[in-house]
Amino acid sequence: MKQGAQGSADTGTPRAAGSAGAGVPAGRAQVQPQPRVPQQGGAARGEHTHSEPPVPVAPRVRPVVQRASVRGQILDALRAALVAGDLRPGEVYSAPVLGERFGVSATPVREAMQQLALEGAVEVVPNRGFRVVRRGVRELAELAEVRAMIEVPVMLRLARTVPAERWAELRPLAEATVRAASSGCRATYAESDRGFHRAVLSLSGNGQLVQIAEDLHRRAQWPLVGAGSEGRGRAELVADAHEHMTLLDALVARDLDVVRALVGEHFAGAAAG
Repeated sequence: MKQGAQGSADTGTPRAAGSAGAGVPAGRAQVQPQPRVPQQGGAARGEHTHSEPPVPVAPRVRPVVQRASVRGQILDALRAALVAGDLRPGEVYSAPVLGERFGVSATPVREAMQQLALEGAVEVVPNRGFRVVRRGVRELAELAEVRAMIEVPVMLRLARTVPAERWAELRPLAEATVRAASSGCRATYAESDRGFHRAVLSLSGNGQLVQIAEDLHRRAQWPLVGAGSEGRGRAELVADAHEHMTLLDALVARDLDVVRALVGEHFAGAAAG
């Protein structure tokens, strides 16, 4: 029986040795199936690797989105502060100090200020911060003239082509400007005023025109040198806002002479403020 068992083992040994190579002892031949295990493990690792890339992507994306969001909010807040007169012409403001005011680090404030520098609202003062640009009546009048050159022809063309029902859709925006003006807050009214003009010009279908006109409009809303914190009074803001309602009526009626006169007076009134 032992010889039979040994013969059986000897019979199996050459096959194992043949598969692994001649002269390999029988004890090692029994380990031969093990190299197949890493191949299966390698396939598993390959599948795991394919599932790994999405994991680090999210952490990299989130900070960028959050940072851009904070910077955008700070930019809006700084623009509102400019219109309200909280950032006074000629004064220098540092990013760290403004960051403490808004409860953020200096970095998003500095980035927002650099954007305002590109727009001409502030200028960089090395090692100190940003100075709010001083503007006079002449610059405001020039802005009003340029705005009229751009917007009046567009509105006249729209008055000839846009149906009355489309103008009626803008009436809630015009009413919103009246409510904003009644609040007496210049920053609130400035935002609502730009929203109405943007909606009107958007009917032209020219995105570049809308962007340029809004940039000019925003610059025209910055306070003048020597303007007090009160700026234009509530009555002046309300009168300005009511011109939007009158303008819509003229656009619906396609009264081109009234449209031309109203837009010109609207810009002139803004320049006087």
